[in-house]
Amino acid sequence: MGLVSTGVMRTIWKGALTFGLVNVPVKVYSATEDHDVPLHQVHDKDGGRIRYQRTCEVCGETVAYSDIDRAYVDDGQTVVLTKDDLAALPAEKSREIDVVEFVPSEQVDPLTLDKPYYLEPDSKSPKAYVLLRKTLEQTDRTAIVRFTLRQKTRLAALRVRGKVLVLQTLLWSDEVRAAEFPSLDEDVRISKKELELSSSLVDSYSADFDPEEFVDEYQKELRTLIDAKIDAGETFDVAETFGDTEKAADGGEVIDLMEALRASVARSKEKRSKSAG
Repeated sequence: MGLVSTGVMRTIWKGALTFGLVNVPVKVYSATEDHDVPLHQVHDKDGGRIRYQRTCEVCGETVAYSDIDRAYVDDGQTVVLTKDDLAALPAEKSREIDVVEFVPSEQVDPLTLDKPYYLEPDSKSPKAYVLLRKTLEQTDRTAIVRFTLRQKTRLAALRVRGKVLVLQTLLWSDEVRAAEFPSLDEDVRISKKELELSSSLVDSYSADFDPEEFVDEYQKELRTLIDAKIDAGETFDVAETFGDTEKAADGGEVIDLMEALRASVARSKEKRSKSAG
C-alpha cells in the first residue's frame, strides 16, 4: 500500500476581478498543499486513537462546539464576544476582487507575502483575463487588491506566474515585526581580501535554481518507513525513535573568517572538480 497525493484542485471561491470598468470573472484555487504525512496520536499499549475534548476550566464539563463563544483577555480582564456580537460586525460578503492600485513589483516586500492562490478564467472567453495578465507583464507592475475570504477583508498582491494570475495575500503592515538588533549597529570592518574570498565562494556555488532538485528527505524516509511496516503487517506498536541532539557549547571557538572562507572555496572547487570528472 503506497502513500500518494491525489493532487485534486477544488474551487474555494468564485468572483470577479475588477479594475476600472473591466470585469474579469475568476475561480480561485489554493496554489499550495502540505506534503507532510498525516500522523495521529495513539495509545502505545493498544493503538487506540487519542482524542481531545473541550473542557471548561470553571465547571469541568465537556463543552459542545456550538456552546463555545470567543473572548478577548487583556490585563486580567475577559471580554466575551457572543456569536450574535460577531455576526453584527460589518463583515463584507463581496464577490469582487477590487484592484486598489498598480505598483512597481520590486516595491512589494517578499516578507509580507502570505498564502498564494491561482486564478482561473470563469467565462466563455478568457480575453479579459489574458489582457490583464499581459498588461501586468508589459508594465512590470503588481496589482494591490482587496477582497473578502471567509468573512475577512484581505489585502493581496496580484501577479503573473507563467500563464496564470496568482493572488497572494499580504500581511498587514502591523503584522511584520521590526528587525531591531543592537549587534547590527556595531561598526564591523570587512577587508577587501575577505570580500573577494567571500565573492569567490558565492561564485563557486552559483547555479540556476531548480526547486525540483530538492526533496524533503525526512518525509520521503517517513513514507518508506510506513510502507515497510504496512507490508510487514505491523499495524500498531510503532516505536518512537529520537535522534541524538547535539547541543552547541556556549562560547564556541572563534574561527578565523579568512581561513573559513579559503577552506570553503577550496572544498567547493574540489567537489566541483570531482563532479566534473
